[in-house]
Amino acid sequence: MKGYHLTAQTGVDGLEVFEAAGPEPRRGEIAVRVRAVSLNYRDLMVADGRYGKAHLPLIPLSDGAGEVAAVGEGVTRWKPGDRVAGTFFQGWNSGPFRRDALALGGALDGMFAERVLLPEDGAVAIPPHLSWEEAATLPCAAVTAWHALVTHGNIAADETVLLLGTGGVSLFALQFAKMHGARVIITSSSDEKLARARALGADEGVNYRENPDWEKEVFRLTAKAGVDHVVEVVGGDAFTRSLRTLAPGGTVSLVGGVRSFTADVPLLQIIAKSAVVRGIYVGSREMFEAMNRAVALHAMRPVVDRVFPFAEAAAAYRYLESGAHFGKVTISFGDR
Repeated sequence: MKGYHLTAQTGVDGLEVFEAAGPEPRRGEIAVRVRAVSLNYRDLMVADGRYGKAHLPLIPLSDGAGEVAAVGEGVTRWKPGDRVAGTFFQGWNSGPFRRDALALGGALDGMFAERVLLPEDGAVAIPPHLSWEEAATLPCAAVTAWHALVTHGNIAADETVLLLGTGGVSLFALQFAKMHGARVIITSSSDEKLARARALGADEGVNYRENPDWEKEVFRLTAKAGVDHVVEVVGGDAFTRSLRTLAPGGTVSLVGGVRSFTADVPLLQIIAKSAVVRGIYVGSREMFEAMNRAVALHAMRPVVDRVFPFAEAAAAYRYLESGAHFGKVTISFGDR
């Protein structure tokens, strides 16, 4: 089999092709023939060391989908030919976050190989209407958005959601919010991307380059009532600005730090608004399975911006890093 691994945390330059014998499943494991993978901003951070020191060589990427090629002794959940995706966290099946859960493409080797091994409870069935590339986008970004708005957010049809940017998490959050009948305000530096977001159902768009004080514009769009939910993926001063847009009792789901993982915390604002600030770190297998039932019921299709061939992995990384994407960047293994 072929795959990619990181031999150094020097960015995309540390990504190299490797060849090895295809691993065979042991007791309780399944072998998955990977058909497609997708990239998250986290993968850029793993590649250049911002996510912490990784064991090397590391097979990267948490997100991939494929078919079960073989099952080990004792496996009862799966059979060869089943269409599956790996769960981001191996070992977090349900309930509160488990500190001993380990993430693919970070603490554990990930999905960027033609054949990978997973514990039988470390995979979920993918919705039947999705392509391999679409299914590969689900494990991290989609589950994160579902966790934020549905599992803990309890999103309702009379509520308003603020989304920052048009990356994978934000567009999944847009789709889930509209699935539940909520109003969505989304930000971007591009009017073209805002128009595409409106075509997906966004009710309002704010260009933060044209509106440097974008939080004031968001507040105005709510008639100064404020928003009920913010899915905060940026960090830095965006966190403080997001708090200013909240309605009393509103929630900021803190997902990532594309700009920074540090921020000034205005404690008085949080207290005065009875605000909830909740950290969201992807989610459990149970959340993934619940989300997939909704995706299948509504025939929802993830927003895939671009599909790269296996041989152009470095170009896919660089494209994601450029910020030009709208939705998810994926890599297809084709007929390999």
